[in-house]
Amino acid sequence: KITRKSTMLMSMMNRSMQSATRAASRAATSTSQYQARTSSSLVDPGSLRYWGKEPPAFEEDKPIIREAKIVSLSDPHDDANSALHHGELPVAARLLAVGTSFAEFDIDALRAEEPNVIFCSHPLSRGPLVELLEVLPTVEWVHTRSAGIDFVTSPGLAKSRVYMTNARGQFSSTLAEYTMMACSYFAKDLPRLMAQKKAKVWGKYDVLELRGATMGIVGYGDIGRACAKLAKIYGMHVVAMRRNPQLAFGDPLCDKVVPSTPEALNQLMSESDYILVSAPLTEETRGLIGVEQFAHAKDNAVFINLGRGPVVDEEALTEALKSGKLKGAALDVYTEEPLPIASELWELENVLISPHNMDQTATFMHEATEFFVNESIPRFVRGEDLLNHVDKVAGY
Repeated sequence: KITRKSTMLMSMMNRSMQSATRAASRAATSTSQYQARTSSSLVDPGSLRYWGKEPPAFEEDKPIIREAKIVSLSDPHDDANSALHHGELPVAARLLAVGTSFAEFDIDALRAEEPNVIFCSHPLSRGPLVELLEVLPTVEWVHTRSAGIDFVTSPGLAKSRVYMTNARGQFSSTLAEYTMMACSYFAKDLPRLMAQKKAKVWGKYDVLELRGATMGIVGYGDIGRACAKLAKIYGMHVVAMRRNPQLAFGDPLCDKVVPSTPEALNQLMSESDYILVSAPLTEETRGLIGVEQFAHAKDNAVFINLGRGPVVDEEALTEALKSGKLKGAALDVYTEEPLPIASELWELENVLISPHNMDQTATFMHEATEFFVNESIPRFVRGEDLLNHVDKVAGY
C-alpha cells in the first residue's frame, strides 16, 4: 500500500482537480505521450521500461496533472482485484464502475464522468472492451491484469488510439524456474528415479548435464529472457528467436539471435537440445510449430511449451513424441483446456503435464492488480511513462 500524510493528500488533490479541469479542454491533443507511440507496431523495447516485481518506483514528488477515472472490466467478485475494487486508491484515482459485459454498465453515466482508463481481467473482455471504446472516446489507456493479451486483441482494439499495458514481469520468474525443472526432469531421468524408489530398486545409471547443452527459445520476450537468464547460470548455450532480432543484438544472455522466419525456426529446432516455446498467441504464431518443424528437430530433443497451446500443432507434437523423435515434452498449455481426457498426451510416459498453473502462486493475481494500483496509476496521474507497454497491433 502507498501511504501519505493527510496534509499532502489534500494538497495533491487540490492540484489534481485543478489540472483535471484544464485537461478537459486539451483532451484532443493530450492523449499525447501514450497515444503517440501506438501508431507503430515496432516500438523499441529498449526505450521502454518493464516491471520486475520491484517496489513502487514512481516519482511521488512530481505534481499530479490529471485524474485516473477507471472502468474495471472484471468480475466484481474476483478477490484478486480487491486492491482496485475495495482498497484505498492512490490520490486522484477513482473507480467509476465494475462489470463483465457491456450491458452491465450505465453508459450515459460513464460518458458524463469521461473515464480515461479501462482495467481488464475478465476472460471474456474482448467484445465488451471494443464496445466500451466505441462509446467512451475519452479512454486513453487500457491495462490487462495478465501478461498475455490474446483475450482482448481484436481489429477494433488495434485501430483504437489507446495506449496499452499489461502485467509483464509478474509471471516470468516462476515460469523460468519451471523451465529449468523440466530440463532437469529429462536430463536426470526423474521418472526412472521415482519408479526405482517405488520398486525399492538401487540402480545406478548415467545422467545428462545441462551445462553445454543448447536451449532454443521461440519467442524471446520477458518470459523467454527470464528462462535464458537461468539457462546461462546452468552453463547452457542460448539461441533466441524474436520478431525483431536487432532488438536483442548484444544481449549477454544470447549466444545467437535469429529472426522469426520459417528457415530460422527450422534451424533453431535442429540445433537445440531443449526447445522452449514462450511465444504469445497471435494470428502469425497460431500453428507456428507443426509437422515440418518437428521433422527438423534434433533427435532426442526435449520440447517445452509454456506460452500458448495453439502455437503448437498438438497432433504433430504427439506423433513426434510417439515416434521417439523427441525425448519428451513438458507442457503447461494446450490447444484445449482443460486437456480432454481423450487426449493421447495423458497416456505418453515421456510427457510431463501441468494444468496451466506453473505461474500460479497463491498471490500472483493479487500482485498483478496491486502493480496496477500502486505503480501504474500513480505514474498515469503524474504523466510519467507507464511500465509494460504492449503493442496492441502485434498482440504482445
